[in-house]
Amino acid sequence: MFQYYFMLGVKSLRRNPALTALMVLILAIGVAASVSTLTILHVMSGDPIPQKSDRLLSLTVDVNPKEGYVPGQGYVDHQLTYKDVQALLKSKQGERRAGMYGINAIVEPARKELGAMAMDGIAASADFFAMLDVPFLYGQAWQASEDNAAADVVVLNRKMAEKIFGNVNPVGQRVRMMNGDYTVVGVMNDWKSQPRFFIYNGRSGAFSNEDEFIIPLSNAIRRETPHSGSMSCSSSREPGWQALLDSECTWFHFWFELKSASQRQELQSYLDNYVSEQQKLGRFPRHAPNRIFNVREWLIERKLIGDDSKISAWLAFGFLLLCLVNTIGLLLAKFSVRASEVGVRRALGASRREIFSQFLIEAAVVGLVGAIVGVVLALGALQLIAMQSRALAAVAHMDWQMLGLTFLMSVGAAILAGLLPTWRACQVTPAIQLKLQ
Repeated sequence: MFQYYFMLGVKSLRRNPALTALMVLILAIGVAASVSTLTILHVMSGDPIPQKSDRLLSLTVDVNPKEGYVPGQGYVDHQLTYKDVQALLKSKQGERRAGMYGINAIVEPARKELGAMAMDGIAASADFFAMLDVPFLYGQAWQASEDNAAADVVVLNRKMAEKIFGNVNPVGQRVRMMNGDYTVVGVMNDWKSQPRFFIYNGRSGAFSNEDEFIIPLSNAIRRETPHSGSMSCSSSREPGWQALLDSECTWFHFWFELKSASQRQELQSYLDNYVSEQQKLGRFPRHAPNRIFNVREWLIERKLIGDDSKISAWLAFGFLLLCLVNTIGLLLAKFSVRASEVGVRRALGASRREIFSQFLIEAAVVGLVGAIVGVVLALGALQLIAMQSRALAAVAHMDWQMLGLTFLMSVGAAILAGLLPTWRACQVTPAIQLKLQ
């Protein structure tokens, strides 16, 4: 019976095509507006590394001076000083530890026709790759021994490796960058964490392009490589690189990987003890709480999804509700002209339940067609959004989950809109309709 009613619903689309087209368009526009906004929120709020997000933890410790400090208020620094990073790397806490900061470099390819190129990358300790499950196309990450030696080694991403060396395995070859010759030890396969949680410098940076190269943190320090990103210095310092390393300036990011989430309290105890020992040396004068966060907590702490995005989502759903109200009115008009048909069917023995089922399935067919049109409109809207900026381009894409949600929303909205018109259609009195024939 469902199949029969479904075919009737398809055929009913040809009745009064202008009215049907208007219903489909209104529903499609409402669904497209909601889904395109919801898609961006879905990508932005997704878990970037679900297989271990509860075991990867970052931290905040407050190195700022006590003057003007009010507990629980004011700016919270989410970066660390160089000396704290070095202490945490040596702490042996957790299974892996990774300190890092953003850098830029100019690469001078051997192929002179390419010319010098600017690259965005990271200086990180060796555990970075295993911690973040970075896939490799060629080679591998450098070893701890190369970390200790501050070796001139580099891992390139796939696009940059192909740009410099062509479509070949470049492992073992050397590339001129940052006034030195670096040996390529690995090439990362296509890999992009969304959002980019491990180095987070604002909402736009969370969805920036993937890093083009990664070098050892120790090598970047040895070569006095300037940072790319934010830096906070709570007090004046002497000029020079070593003075910067010895200062209370914060510009590093740090992550622990635990063997199990149950070790979190152990890490918290270590952090509290470390800060307590440093306070005896005159550091951390605010005595602010030392906090640790897993990946999802970290993204919430950094307010990845702003109030403007949430407001946009609510406005989009409000627009969908308005479209539903209009669809209800159009369905009432569509079904009201078929009162005589309902009267004849009722007189021939059709029950109200059967009439209700038929008309509701017809409304669902309208929703299904609206979903197809809505997907096209949503994809177009996402393309327009992606053209606004690189950050939006990274999140304005639809996955299978959102595609399925589009169809569910459209069909569900049509069924919801069709409840009142369908109920009204079932109330037709057969005797009255027969007398009017």
